[in-house]
Amino acid sequence: MTPAVRTTCPYCGVGCGIRVEFDGERPRIAGDEAHPANHGRLCSKGAALADTLTLPGRLLRPKVLGREVAWDAALEHVAGGFRRIIDAHGPDAVAFYVSGQLLTEDYYVANKLMKGYIGAANIDTNSRLCMSSAVVAHKRAFGEDVVPVGYEDLLAADLIVLVGSNLAWCHPVLYQRIAAEKERRPALKVVVVDPRRTPTCELADLHLPVAAGTDVWLFNGLLHALHLGGAADAAFLARHTAGAEQALRAAEESSADPGTVAARCGLELDALRRFYAWFAATERVVTAFSQGVNQSSSGVDKANAVINCHLYTGRIGRPGCGPLSITGQPNAMGGREVGGMATLLAAHRELANEAHRREVRAFWDSPRIADRPGLMAVELFEAVRAGRVRALWIAGTNPVVSLPDADRVRAALERCELVVVSDCVEDTDTNAYAHVLLPAAAWAEKDGTVTNTERCVSRQRRFLAPPGEARPDWWMFCEVAKRMGFERGFEYASPREIFLEHARLAAAGAGSGRLLDLGGLAQLSEGQYQALEPVRWPIGAAQPSAAAQPFADGRFGHPDGRARLVATPPRPPAHAPDAEFPWVLNTGRLRDQWHTMTRSARAARLNRHLPVPFVDLAAEDAARLGAAPGDLVTAVTRWGRLDAPLRISGELAPGTVFVPIHWSDAFAAQARVGALVSPAADPSSGEPEFKHTPVRIERMPVDWYGFAVSRTPVRTDAFAWWARVPGEAQQRHEFAGRGRPDWPRLARALLGAPPDADWLEYRDVSAGVYRAAHLSGDRLEACLFVAPRPRLPASGWLEGLFARAELSADERQGLLNAAPFRAAVDEGPVICACFGVGRRRIEAAIGAEGCATVRQIGARLKAGTQCGSCVPELRAILAGRAGSPAAV
Repeated sequence: MTPAVRTTCPYCGVGCGIRVEFDGERPRIAGDEAHPANHGRLCSKGAALADTLTLPGRLLRPKVLGREVAWDAALEHVAGGFRRIIDAHGPDAVAFYVSGQLLTEDYYVANKLMKGYIGAANIDTNSRLCMSSAVVAHKRAFGEDVVPVGYEDLLAADLIVLVGSNLAWCHPVLYQRIAAEKERRPALKVVVVDPRRTPTCELADLHLPVAAGTDVWLFNGLLHALHLGGAADAAFLARHTAGAEQALRAAEESSADPGTVAARCGLELDALRRFYAWFAATERVVTAFSQGVNQSSSGVDKANAVINCHLYTGRIGRPGCGPLSITGQPNAMGGREVGGMATLLAAHRELANEAHRREVRAFWDSPRIADRPGLMAVELFEAVRAGRVRALWIAGTNPVVSLPDADRVRAALERCELVVVSDCVEDTDTNAYAHVLLPAAAWAEKDGTVTNTERCVSRQRRFLAPPGEARPDWWMFCEVAKRMGFERGFEYASPREIFLEHARLAAAGAGSGRLLDLGGLAQLSEGQYQALEPVRWPIGAAQPSAAAQPFADGRFGHPDGRARLVATPPRPPAHAPDAEFPWVLNTGRLRDQWHTMTRSARAARLNRHLPVPFVDLAAEDAARLGAAPGDLVTAVTRWGRLDAPLRISGELAPGTVFVPIHWSDAFAAQARVGALVSPAADPSSGEPEFKHTPVRIERMPVDWYGFAVSRTPVRTDAFAWWARVPGEAQQRHEFAGRGRPDWPRLARALLGAPPDADWLEYRDVSAGVYRAAHLSGDRLEACLFVAPRPRLPASGWLEGLFARAELSADERQGLLNAAPFRAAVDEGPVICACFGVGRRRIEAAIGAEGCATVRQIGARLKAGTQCGSCVPELRAILAGRAGSPAAV
């Protein structure tokens, strides 16, 4: 076995370390016990990374207008197109839209090219969609975009407040660390502030199901209660802050009366008072917030309302205290460090500051420098649609799925003069509109650095050679820059050279009081760079191995050294429900999928938990609609529509709707939730309002439901709705349609069975039931089941038949009976992805076998004993709640 390669996980912003070893050809991936972010833990996605390293579907060679070309021809086409458009229309007519999936070195080069050589600031990132509100809030409060809390502060706190964060599913390793600390120290209190009763609430001592969009009222009320209760740190306020009087006035005007706050937020008064009392009485408090705060048309004010409470009580800059913005992507922080957003410069410099612009331009020795902010994500694509931006390079992201008002984004790309996409996947919703496709190295093939939520810089180390002609993103940007006439400034031979330049630029600003300091890493030798251990900034040249706690000295990044409490008069969401769209749509991630599924769906075990898109409603709303779980419904907003099965999770209050973000046209019909979402965004941060779009839910009329399991793709043109679920030896399609098809004829066409195929079928015309199976010899090739209602047989036992070389007579009979001929365990929806343990098996262990705790379930079934991501759902099942996967 080869020596282990230590690298980082490519999923969320926790930044977990992983160890990769090779046993023959196949890599074995495990958590890195020496990494400070995870100490060996991985979530279900991280644990399944080895399953995602397959080549089918990879983009392996450059393409121009659909034809494979040599790299030189592709690069010349891109550079020539950008040069031509800049010469005709100026630098603001071109733009880059990049990704938190890029490494810091990729980000650095792209930002340098756009801002210092092209001379515009039109480089933005999909990280705009998840954490830009926190960036602006940090800068308003602290004078610099600094996360002042580390993970050890979570474990040192006596009260953890989780706001707008389903930590158990979106950042599972952090959740597991908190859960382990709470088990060790039961006095630790956890409060969850979230409209949904998510799996994270299984850890909570108090759940506050706030009405969507009311966070500012809640935290203004807390600030006012802290003031009345004498919880202010008067000395800290006097020496180290400004703006307290204005912030208190805004809080009093909006939230002085707890009863009014409770009514506005939809909370029980006693629960609200308990939260306020706990916060006031607890010295060590960490308030961790994520997308539920940031993704709002008032996201910046929400974040500042949280920060105000910590500044007012002096609970910052000390162990176990402070506000923690939890980022969504693995390198959103690295992108912020290098200025890879339209509103930033580089190394925490300000675009609006002339001295900063001169400093960066001189450091880069660049011909020009952008002198005003560029276009943020939503306005960027609107500028593309309007023809103001004529050339767009999209790197490592899928905006036709992920952006709000996504149908308008698609229309924008259709009109764009030159669309370049660099990606590792060939067929995505966005790539369909690209004139040039550039094959990018995937995470296992990339070398560089990333920075996680707590400012920890970690090495991303390559452990696979790039397949085909795939290349790193930094190399592509450099090669295009040279062909645009910028030979000097982009001569890097390795990621290390880029990183050292980034570190020197960051260090040059540290003398001006900025905390972003990488001076201790600015002279790394090749060997030192390769061996670099995870390290948190600031990393000064004088103390390269130990980062000080930010703001421990009470000095902040504003010119006067004081933090700012920011007045936050509450604003309602941009669009309110009305008679036509009476409910509120919320969107978010699932436990086992990532973004638009181009990586995570390659791991079959990650597709078994919640395998198809869904619309989640409260039981009362579903009853009024006359719909049951599994029935197809349509969600309609002013911007678009979506079709999906109904789910009733028990997590939602009446009048609210939840839809996951992950499905694209590659995996389902009409299931891109981005098409529904309002394009309204925070005026300061440009972050869209993904958590509050008025919506209407209707039943979708269909005449039959079905599913097919097949070794080869299934035709979907006959279906009114379908969803594809990739497996190991097969894939499953769930579908529904209208009319009365001639199933004996249609089924063969759908499954691709030749006329002489070994064909089994059963048909009950009066009941509307049809079943068929296609065999080759004695091996099962495909099977199909149709019924008038979505109460179809479980497919788990069917999928197991595809692993067999031949079927027995009993198994053939079971296909037509729609049930195994002999007794077999029907697992039900998978709860534990690591060991494939289904809900029914867990319920049997609880009922018939007497398991009464999560630990006993783990001992009996192994569920919850590896990554721990399913533990909240195991607790919910034990408690008899509906918070685990329902049939859809």
